[in-house]
Amino acid sequence: MHAPTPSPLETTRPPRPAHLRTLTYHGLAPGPCLLILGAVHGNETCGTQAITQLIEELDSGALAIERGALTLVPVTNPLAYQLKQRSGERNLNRSMAPKPIAQDFEDRIANALCPLLDAHDVILDLHSFHTGGAPFAMLGPQNNTGALEPFSHAAEELALALHAGPHRILEGWLETYARGAQRRTTGPATNPNYGVGTVEYTRSRGGYGITLECGQHGDPQAVQVARLAILQTLALLGLAALPLQPMPAGREILRLVDVTDLEHPCDRFSRDWDSFDAVKAGELIGTRHSGEPVCAPDDGFVVFPNPQAEVGGEWFYFARRGQSVNP
Repeated sequence: MHAPTPSPLETTRPPRPAHLRTLTYHGLAPGPCLLILGAVHGNETCGTQAITQLIEELDSGALAIERGALTLVPVTNPLAYQLKQRSGERNLNRSMAPKPIAQDFEDRIANALCPLLDAHDVILDLHSFHTGGAPFAMLGPQNNTGALEPFSHAAEELALALHAGPHRILEGWLETYARGAQRRTTGPATNPNYGVGTVEYTRSRGGYGITLECGQHGDPQAVQVARLAILQTLALLGLAALPLQPMPAGREILRLVDVTDLEHPCDRFSRDWDSFDAVKAGELIGTRHSGEPVCAPDDGFVVFPNPQAEVGGEWFYFARRGQSVNP
């Protein structure tokens, strides 16, 4: 018997990724260890492009790492990147932890990535978003000894967020995710730890960092936002001899307070929302399949609206205004 002839699709499909590419530059003087990630989600490529530019400058000698160590991961989820979509087999930026028995591709990436996270003091995770809106940085909790996200580097993390560039800073992610998890009835998202991504894992290991949402997918300006954040982080930590730009005054802090899940495929938004669109108390945000209105509980902001959310997944978040930061 002859083996079946492979289809044209099978002969042209690239091989499944088998490794995670990382590059480390060691300064010759002591200093902190910084990890910069791109394409944790495969269709978010602004970080990949900015990191690739940086590698060219480092390898040509146009820029030098003089202190500490810098590790670059241009493509953190190579399967999702190959497929040009958010995830390979699941969202890599959820349930971030070593897996003794890997169940999927992202588990295998996490098993390679978590030792890197353990070995670094600071992380800069570069993302983009599918709807419109301005860039923003995501900040962790205040210093605390609680059970959910104990932390002791709030001042350093705030300085990193302030220097990264975006005017808006968002806090309260894991606490709000955990609140939503308590309301869910089935699936992995019922566990608050499912909300742990790269930066949350780093905090749990004694480090700190930010998630930087650089702009909309495919926007060339998002690459420039990522590049500025990288250079300013190198300057802030003293890894490279770069000027540290003064921080603009009046950075705005918003706090996530709730998450609303999609309950039915026919749940619909009332309009095309951009992240951080302002709403008034009682304003219609969407309508359930049953006809029940979903309205803003207070004056605030729609955050991370996802028209393509899966049933039981995060449909949108709601945030309230916090205090402005005047450095």
